[in-house]
Amino acid sequence: MSSRDLILSRVRAAVAGAPDVPHTGPRAAPAAAGERTVELFAGRVADYRAVVHVVEPAEAAGAITAALARRAAERVVVPGGLPEEWAHAVRAHLGDGAVGDDPPLSAAELDAACGVVTGCAVGIAETGTIVLDTGPRQGRRALTLVPDYHLCLVRAGQIVPGVPEAVAALDPARPLTWISGPSATSDIELDRVEGVHGPRTLEVVVVR
Repeated sequence: MSSRDLILSRVRAAVAGAPDVPHTGPRAAPAAAGERTVELFAGRVADYRAVVHVVEPAEAAGAITAALARRAAERVVVPGGLPEEWAHAVRAHLGDGAVGDDPPLSAAELDAACGVVTGCAVGIAETGTIVLDTGPRQGRRALTLVPDYHLCLVRAGQIVPGVPEAVAALDPARPLTWISGPSATSDIELDRVEGVHGPRTLEVVVVR
């Protein structure tokens, strides 16, 4: 018997006789976030040294343009499926500097980009975490791991109170990326280094 078979046999023996877990049906979309949930999410995201803006829907395009102008971005990746209003704001500001990912950009091309603008799957208020699942508005995982700057737009209706609600709303079969602030790591002396395995700068626009 292989090690794998041995482990599985022990798991089956351990759960023998346990009641079946009821099937709850398709996952429901996250419930709309209340004002306090949005405020908590924005505050927790800011605690991770990310830049956060909370805007009304009519202000989203302007927030994108302003963020890219502050960044002095010249070349930004725009994934397929990004809402047209948001994508248009990037294209209007950058012209040919707004690039798509079809055909897929190489790692070198992504590294040469100033940043990427995406949406997300879920935001978690309690932890200030953004979850990506490569779905519409997000693009493939490499888009948000290689460029040095990530501008992420989060709709208020995508924000859930805590991790259990996020897990219930997500599809575990999809590739999930959980983001809590800019990429950062610390050595044994707790010297913080940013940008080692992801964007050095995370900017978040919460759209009420």
